[in-house]
Amino acid sequence: MAQKRVLSGIRATGRLHLGNYLGAVKGMLALQDDPTYETFYMVADLHTLTTPYDPKSLKKDVREVVLDYLAAGLDPEKSTIFVQSQVPDHVELSYLFSTVISLARMQHLPTYKEKVKQYPESSTVALLYYPVLMAADILVYKAEAVPVGIDQEPHLEITREIARKMNSAYSLDLPEPKRFATKGEYIPSLTGEGKMSKSVEGSFINLTDDLDTIKSKLAKVPTDSGKGDEIPERGGVAVLLTLVDLFEGEGKKKEYKQRYLGEGIKYSELKDKLAEAIFEELKPVQERRKKYEENPELVDKIMNEGAEKARKVARETLQEVKGAMGL
Repeated sequence: MAQKRVLSGIRATGRLHLGNYLGAVKGMLALQDDPTYETFYMVADLHTLTTPYDPKSLKKDVREVVLDYLAAGLDPEKSTIFVQSQVPDHVELSYLFSTVISLARMQHLPTYKEKVKQYPESSTVALLYYPVLMAADILVYKAEAVPVGIDQEPHLEITREIARKMNSAYSLDLPEPKRFATKGEYIPSLTGEGKMSKSVEGSFINLTDDLDTIKSKLAKVPTDSGKGDEIPERGGVAVLLTLVDLFEGEGKKKEYKQRYLGEGIKYSELKDKLAEAIFEELKPVQERRKKYEENPELVDKIMNEGAEKARKVARETLQEVKGAMGL
């Protein structure tokens, strides 16, 4: 039986944080280790250009994500690891896809509206086009599963819509991919508002943070008196309980909830134990990262071989679509 394909990617906006790790990378790892799937994982440097970035640090930022992928456990023997811009077929296919999706459909996307609010001076065509390129990223590999956070679901719906329209108009067999969800598909910001994001200072914990840094960041999470009649569903306390569940288990979260409704929680104790639990999970990640940092030639080899393999697969799909469209 032929393997089903998987595609996922993370923008090159600096080192990965817990939100990336729990929301996307954990899913990548699960699918990589499932023999029924063939996995393609990219660094989405072209998507990085849709919001303000520093051109001088982009190549370094791309490499940081590759290092974090490898450190987290992505295995070049099992997965194709590559950089998006090194496979130009993505861009060409996205243009072909743009012929079947309307401007109005793109403008009404909630994710587009949010980004325009966040970056009012950067409301570019590239930002509007983001989901079309994402559709090409996925469908150029005919991927059926996409391990990404729940915030990407509106973009995946665009991908499915494009696949349906292309299949109907040109008798193609593009799949309608589904999101592969993980337990940590939405990781809240340490600020207590919104999701964990690299663009919001003080909202995230990097995979490379040491124990003291993690403790320092958790110490700043806003809290209350430590007790009450109802468990907070929003804000800093809810953030801490979510992280406790993910790193210390549901039992520990239940214990803290009981204490909140009873004698009260001592947050300094909770934060210290949580920091230690997070660091315990990140230690092997950081150790693997150090080994790859010490062997840059190996990292170059992995990136080059990954791009070559990705180009071969992508080229086949692009030629198929072009032929169906009369090109």
